[in-house]
Amino acid sequence: MRKLVVTQYISLDGVIEDPVGMENSGLGDWTGPFSRGPEGERLKQEELDAAGSLLLGRRTYDAFAAVWPHVTDSPFADQINALPKHVASTTLTNAEWQGTAILAGDALAAIAALKQAPGGDILVYGSLKLVHGLQRAGLVDAYNLMVYPVVLGAGGRLFAEGVRSNLALAAATTLGGGIQWLRYEARP
Repeated sequence: MRKLVVTQYISLDGVIEDPVGMENSGLGDWTGPFSRGPEGERLKQEELDAAGSLLLGRRTYDAFAAVWPHVTDSPFADQINALPKHVASTTLTNAEWQGTAILAGDALAAIAALKQAPGGDILVYGSLKLVHGLQRAGLVDAYNLMVYPVVLGAGGRLFAEGVRSNLALAAATTLGGGIQWLRYEARP
């Protein structure tokens, strides 16, 4: 069974919304002042190397599809562009980013079926509403978190209201700029 891994930039107060300031949320580029350094780059590369596909919500898909296909001088971008992509959306009718399948209808059932298929991890970037749905459905197997030393006081938080999870810390590393890399795995 494939693992569904949610990967996020997160503030100390749990905010994952708009880390680079592109969503006009008013939060600004709260990750920009920090450098994760070579160790952080290595961890993000290992995370992508373990992925067999990407799973995105509509808003994150739109943001990624506007950028990644046009990045031509990056092996990281080449990997992202080559991976199969799934977008959960009730409104998207045409996905132009190469290798994208639209999960319309009962997206959570489709995602549960994806987890049963062979392959690498299913990696979820951003996608706040989708992540909350995945949490409620018990489909998240692990969280890879880059915790930034900022408190934002507002914004969409990683865990949905009312969701409870038992997690086990699998890895913890201090990166450049005081960023913490934490991997938590779901426990039954």
